[in-house]
Amino acid sequence: MDVEDWDLSAEDLDSLERDAFQKIAQLRNPPPQSSPHQHYNSATTTTNHFPPKPLPNLRTQTVGASSQGARALPTSLKSRTNNDEHSKKGLIKFSVKFFLHSSGNIAAKFQYDQVVVATFRKIPNSSWNAKERLWVFPLSSLSEAEKFLGEVSGYNIQVENLDPLVQRAIAAASAVPDLQDRYYKIPSYIESKLLPFQREGVRFILQHGGRVLLADEMGLGKTLQAIAVASCIQESWPVLIIAPSSLRLQWASMIQQWLNIPSSDILIVLPQSGGSNRGGFNIISSSAKNSIRLDGLFNIISYDLVPKLQNMLMKCDFKVVIADESHFLKNAQAKRTTASLPVIKKAQYALLLSGTPALSRPIELFKQLEALYPDVYKNVHDYGNRYCKGGFFGLYQGASNHEELHNLMKATVLIRRLKNDVLTELPVKRRQQVFLDLADKDMKEINALFRELEMVKTKIKAAKSQEEAESLKFTQKNIINKIYTDSAEAKIPSVLDYVGTVIEAGCKFLIFAHHQPMIDSIHDFLRKKKVGCIRIDGGTPAASRQQLVTEFQEKESIKAAVLSIKAGGVGLTLTAASTVIFAELSWTPGDLIQAEDRAHRIGQVSSVNIYYLLANDTVDDIIWDVVQSKLENLGQMLDGHEKALEVSASLPENSPSKQKTLDQFIRRPENMDSPSKQKTLDEFVRRCDNMDRLEHDANPKRSRN
Repeated sequence: MDVEDWDLSAEDLDSLERDAFQKIAQLRNPPPQSSPHQHYNSATTTTNHFPPKPLPNLRTQTVGASSQGARALPTSLKSRTNNDEHSKKGLIKFSVKFFLHSSGNIAAKFQYDQVVVATFRKIPNSSWNAKERLWVFPLSSLSEAEKFLGEVSGYNIQVENLDPLVQRAIAAASAVPDLQDRYYKIPSYIESKLLPFQREGVRFILQHGGRVLLADEMGLGKTLQAIAVASCIQESWPVLIIAPSSLRLQWASMIQQWLNIPSSDILIVLPQSGGSNRGGFNIISSSAKNSIRLDGLFNIISYDLVPKLQNMLMKCDFKVVIADESHFLKNAQAKRTTASLPVIKKAQYALLLSGTPALSRPIELFKQLEALYPDVYKNVHDYGNRYCKGGFFGLYQGASNHEELHNLMKATVLIRRLKNDVLTELPVKRRQQVFLDLADKDMKEINALFRELEMVKTKIKAAKSQEEAESLKFTQKNIINKIYTDSAEAKIPSVLDYVGTVIEAGCKFLIFAHHQPMIDSIHDFLRKKKVGCIRIDGGTPAASRQQLVTEFQEKESIKAAVLSIKAGGVGLTLTAASTVIFAELSWTPGDLIQAEDRAHRIGQVSSVNIYYLLANDTVDDIIWDVVQSKLENLGQMLDGHEKALEVSASLPENSPSKQKTLDQFIRRPENMDSPSKQKTLDEFVRRCDNMDRLEHDANPKRSRN
């Protein structure tokens, strides 16, 4: 047996050596018979005068001195190990400590003993971790390990076992069925688009029986992974999705894009049912409480609506429940938490998605863990006393046994990857469209303007003179500019709602807008939420801008930069953020690229995620197509392979909810026979800022799904 396997410190080994020299000296020079006092002095004197000599292999020989394989330790070590103390029954007392290893396995710590080592070798799938000097074995072997250690002949082995809560969690996780054989059910057109770490995430969820907290950092595709898992368990549909109100339409669009199911089978409960619905989704008004029936294949509701629908949700008996941004359930007293938990607990499969799992505040995890394993996490006091001690602001507000909790979650319910963990798998820049739900009252003025625009266009066609046509085109230009302004104001409430979910993620971000009311609203909202931020727009003195940039780059407390697309889009380096949000679009694609590159430039060490917040039946319908067309005409190469401002390959290029484009309001010329060849806005009006007229897009656009 190697000396390294002793697990003794240098001091322990020195003590062994001194004790050995002392015993050898006593054997060579036996003391004369005398009183106990004289005997003690003689032994001490003899030892002190004995010259130390090197004894080769002494330590190794000492290891194997016992016929039972147990080593004899010096007196100086007996108080620590007690390995040579015998009980009244003559058994050797021995201590072994079990704890949860970061790998998710069980680790065992004990002083070296050949008999005990031989016992650990019998444990199924056990192995020696030389680096950490531990014996490690899988959770499934825990009961056999306890059995073998209890049967060691001549030993009374005291096992310091796992905490009862940990044992219950492991037992529950071990009992769930492994569903990895269903991975093959993922449609090939989805599976081929998954990045390697996303495939790993799907497999982890299936391996753990479909009851998991998927806690990947924002921007790593939790939604797509959840949809892929749902495709594996179609026999258990229908599916209930609980999400923040700002993400309901986004979920509907992603489901329609990836699962290729009829849009009428995707049901969304919205505050009103009379708004835009180009995707053809089954939209139900939340005000019609008594008549709500969740009979879609996918049913999408907001957290705030769950308390109102709790009784009906329990009767519906959903077997698959997805709770997006599940940290919304962290407050045990909140109505949405108390109403949502019974629905999630009852489901056969439950996926909780959160980019901010609050690992540093364990009490905020309790309700999410309870939702996944109610029989394990049924007593908040057991959990709180183990993991939430040490706080100064109330009961269970601290953190204790943090490593054990983290290891326990990873072994049973949690998978979390950060951008830095998977950076080599990510494209340098990824774009995603986020579709906002605007209230009817905010859309009335815009709808009226679009009707007026249609009337003016009709008059232009019927104009009897060039002068009359030019006058009408000037009117048309003013109406579109008015739509641009009103669209910004109509989007403000939904934009702020979305920004609230980003704040929860805790990451640094840039948010761009064009109109002053939008910029003011975002800035005021952040200050109200006490989020540290900077603001750079046309009114920011040039001399102050670099100082603001430095604060954002260097201060962790500064989380957001509110920027105007024009003033904040050029000449600034804001690489401390890897999340970029556009609350509005610009008519000029170059402005958007310049703005994106405030974060995506030299010094950026992460993949940049870019989110475009779009609303149907607003100016976004017009501008998005202009932007796409312009970049195609410029041959702008983005992400190394596409000639258009497109979203990531793993996300829909154009929203299924945007089936119709500007043609709904401005009919394309008679000689155009393809809706994908629609002329851009600049075919109808010139820009107020004398921007160069866009050429007609001669190449067909990508077809809309």
